[in-house]
Amino acid sequence: MRILVTEDEKDLADALAKGLKRQGYAVDVAYDGEESLRLAEVNDYDLLILDLNLPKVDGMEVCQRLRDSGSSIGILMLTARAGLDSRVNGLDIGADDYLVKPFHFPELLARVRSILRREGEHRKPILRTGDIMLDPNTIRAAVRDTQITLTAKEFGILEYLMRNVGRVVSQEELLEHVWSEDTNLFTQSIKVHINNLRKKLDAAGGEGLISTVKGKGYFIG
Repeated sequence: MRILVTEDEKDLADALAKGLKRQGYAVDVAYDGEESLRLAEVNDYDLLILDLNLPKVDGMEVCQRLRDSGSSIGILMLTARAGLDSRVNGLDIGADDYLVKPFHFPELLARVRSILRREGEHRKPILRTGDIMLDPNTIRAAVRDTQITLTAKEFGILEYLMRNVGRVVSQEELLEHVWSEDTNLFTQSIKVHINNLRKKLDAAGGEGLISTVKGKGYFIG
């Protein structure tokens, strides 16, 4: 899953990005509303964490513009304003949830997971496809009863394939949702990650769970 953090407090934005990456998310950061809109236009994000008080274009306008453009991206608003009116206004223009600063990171994670589950089609907290079980809440994966240890990228790839079970996912689509914008694609290889993921699944008894469709992408289920 790919997330855009938009927050003008650089230390907070960078800390959020670091914490989210540790949870296996691909994360980009914007420090003002104008940059947030630019990134949201060129990249296919699953979630936007959006501060309300931003330079250049404030959070309310960013949210409004995205919804007016037809974007269905999940939006979690952050603000130091605790007033009911601010929260209602944010939700009325299309935010999915609202978190008042200061907050604890585990609470933000819970809200992120909640929005990602209900964004688009209903998303189950625990994913199961054939013999594979994947729990995004605990970053845990297993084949039958055998636990497997995955890197953040391997987990992200497997989660995205399982959320799109039954259809072919292209390499370009995986790049959009599992890799962040600052990734050097010359040193990152989807094929290497897929091969390593297959080896771990095979070792746990999950042979042949990920198929390659030549010239198209990857398929599970």
